[in-house]
Amino acid sequence: MDTTTALFYVFSAVLLFAGFRVITARSPVHSALYLVLAFFNASCVWMLLEAEFLAISLVLVYVGAVMVLFLFVVMMLDINIDVLRQGFWKHFPLAAAVGVVIALEMAWVLQRGFGVTAAKTMAGADKLPNAKLLGIEIYTAYLYPLQIAAVLLLVGIIAAIALTLRRRKDVKGQNPSEQVRAKAADRVRIVKMAPVIEVPSAPAADANASKGQA
Repeated sequence: MDTTTALFYVFSAVLLFAGFRVITARSPVHSALYLVLAFFNASCVWMLLEAEFLAISLVLVYVGAVMVLFLFVVMMLDINIDVLRQGFWKHFPLAAAVGVVIALEMAWVLQRGFGVTAAKTMAGADKLPNAKLLGIEIYTAYLYPLQIAAVLLLVGIIAAIALTLRRRKDVKGQNPSEQVRAKAADRVRIVKMAPVIEVPSAPAADANASKGQA
């Protein structure tokens, strides 16, 4: 066994462990951190396959941007995980069946995609950089899937922003437009008061009582 094969098995084992912990960790923050670990190991596997562009893109895009967004959303929403986990094992068989169907469909699509040899049949394709070959494949054979993926990412961004814009009672915010339109009459109330306040005279009964004691 050479060094490349040994590293592949090590990165794959850590990747499988991190992926398993993503769905079994009780804390959503821990799940997000395990997902970061899974992305890093997947990037290392791609580096072993000489797919440097995909490896760097995975680290920069998913670890550097998407996972930070996930952590912000998880921490700002403050979701009660215990309530969500109450029906986990009840719906697990159906979820497992759906996951198997999705995995089979993805395997079928990827197997058909690997048969496309548009860039490999080009003259001098073996001398082209990896990033250029990937660009040719994406913007020729996979143009429509790329556009669909872009729309899905846009929908995810809009959904994340909409979830964080909910109104919370325990948070005090400022409205700059109301501050700009504020007037002195809305903020200050002038009350007129008499300059001299007369001291009320003591009752006559209290005065007689004080004289009798004297």
